[in-house]
Amino acid sequence: MAQAMRSNSSVVSLFATDGKPHPLQDAFMAVTVVLGALAFITAFFHNLHLLSSWAGLVGILTGAYGQFISETTRERFLLILGLGASAVGFFLGMAHGGLFGGVVGG
Repeated sequence: MAQAMRSNSSVVSLFATDGKPHPLQDAFMAVTVVLGALAFITAFFHNLHLLSSWAGLVGILTGAYGQFISETTRERFLLILGLGASAVGFFLGMAHGGLFGGVVGG
């Protein structure tokens, strides 16, 4: 009858699987996912290489620090998705003109 003594918690949190709040980790996760999506989408437009490369670079940095401080599997999973999208956007933005392409005269 051990099953009858366990509490059945049917409430599943979207961000914290351990039942504790993680506001800093969730913020880094959300910023990384948003920047990754922005970098990935804008990377397919040649004239938006500045936006995609900078968003990708900042997304990579926030995702790396988010991985360093993450505490749950869900945070790490979404951070990896955001990091991957940021990296693809960053590299395609670099291939299309880079961080300063067309801005710095030379």
